[in-house]
Amino acid sequence: MTNEAIAANFSLLSKLMDIHGDNSFKAKSYASAAFSIDKLPMELSTLSPDKIFAQKGIGESTGRRILEQLETGTLSVLEEYIAKTPEGIIEMLQIKGLGPKKIATIWKELEIETLGELLYACNENRLTLYKGFGEKTQNNIRESIEFYFGSLGSYLYQQMDGFAGKATQKLQESFPAAIFLSTGSYRKQDEIVHILEWVTTCSSDQLLAFFSAQQFEIITSTADYLSVKSTDNVSLGFYCSSKEQCFSKLFETSCSESFLSAWKNITDWKPELNYVTEEAIFEDAGIAFIPPFLREKETIIEQARNKQLPVVIEPHDIKGIIHSHSKWSDGSNTLEEMALAAIEGGFEYLVISDHSRSAFYASGLDIDRVYAQHQQVDELNAKLAPFRIYKSIESDILNDGSLDYPDEVLADFDLIIASIHSNLKMPEEKAMMRLMNAIENPYTSILGHMTGRLLLSRNGYPVDHAKIIDACAANDVVIELNAHPRRLDMDWRWIDKALEKGVLISINPDAHYIEGYDDCRFGVLAAQKAGLTKEHNLSSFSKDAFEAFLVQQHAKR
Repeated sequence: MTNEAIAANFSLLSKLMDIHGDNSFKAKSYASAAFSIDKLPMELSTLSPDKIFAQKGIGESTGRRILEQLETGTLSVLEEYIAKTPEGIIEMLQIKGLGPKKIATIWKELEIETLGELLYACNENRLTLYKGFGEKTQNNIRESIEFYFGSLGSYLYQQMDGFAGKATQKLQESFPAAIFLSTGSYRKQDEIVHILEWVTTCSSDQLLAFFSAQQFEIITSTADYLSVKSTDNVSLGFYCSSKEQCFSKLFETSCSESFLSAWKNITDWKPELNYVTEEAIFEDAGIAFIPPFLREKETIIEQARNKQLPVVIEPHDIKGIIHSHSKWSDGSNTLEEMALAAIEGGFEYLVISDHSRSAFYASGLDIDRVYAQHQQVDELNAKLAPFRIYKSIESDILNDGSLDYPDEVLADFDLIIASIHSNLKMPEEKAMMRLMNAIENPYTSILGHMTGRLLLSRNGYPVDHAKIIDACAANDVVIELNAHPRRLDMDWRWIDKALEKGVLISINPDAHYIEGYDDCRFGVLAAQKAGLTKEHNLSSFSKDAFEAFLVQQHAKR
């Protein structure tokens, strides 16, 4: 075992002891030993035990730990600490600006255990509520986490949104005579993009020479396909095709495997034909054009054959901002600023849903602050009419499934969004008990981010989607499609089941600052994949229609 490996073990042990708040003297001694071992001119493995103990900075305890590692290749006390520390907490040590003390605060006080959760907390402005975390520190941590995630090579659709367009433009400028058509996951609007892909008339050899000169890493290189990786760890793929086969290849690479398999069985598919557009492929088959984002389930083909494709929701169909936060809890803007921004954005109403009192980590509203906020809402509504702010709360679903205030307080809200934020590590039975109780509560109007997932960082708690959808149908509860690009929860794959049961969806930005309103677009793009129409989306309701919805909700209380 090398000095470098032994020193790294001692350094990690020291940090984990600090995170757990254990013996600070021992933690410092292990850190000191790591420093000393790093500076040694010879390998410890070449020394006798006596000479190891004689080295400066190595005491009796650390000496014995060194011998253990040399003999066994492991450090048992470190293994014990690793076993009782969440993997995400250890991963935080790789983030610049996060030392053991800050990580301990994040874990013990904010109850955050993964980098994805921490990034989300930064975006929700939560770190600034704790000692040692100013706005500058929070921004630095956010940037460091985003850089770290970028190094892993998978990205949210939103992260690739601007990059893809610029990359296409650069390629077209570099090869003006060639065709470059975006395809694959990005074209299908998948929530996670592992590789950006194009169909191109450029040859593999031309692209290989170009990317080699740009210092890209070459991953795969054949006559038909080239994949490369940029210096900032973005993977690019190219299907090299003749001009005649270009649109056949575009079609084949911008649909799911199940869709393509069904297409081949249902139609007389001839990829060798010279199609001048992708639309011509559908015309030849006698089937209405199916946009790439709908090419997922095979059932959509029959709908298109029968001219029954849904007129899917578009970003401009969002009429109101439902689910947003202000400085009353963990938002970055005042309530008035949020309202004025909504007016400027052309929205008809704003549903302010700050955190409830149990969300202490997010400065949740106690009952006195609830009524103080309601007073401000009344004042702003008088000032900003006909625009309207509706009184809401994002009520924590507590451990027993109850909501966060007594009924007499809940009754004073226009709308209740019920969400789970705490004790996320639970089996399906516990999660379902909490969710079902909340759904059956007559004050619940919207079920917020159903699974609690954070894309690329947290799977969320296990749920029975079908049972939740049935319960929402039975209790007249709307299911949120949380439009934050890291959530997109509920998963679009279950929206068609909700629509079959007559359950409304609500595309909500969960905005913690004004710019967060723009996230509605990413929720719409995800909803398009499920064929959601504006008529079945609550946030597409006009103000009058939304008020009629509230009347129905109040009638069930």
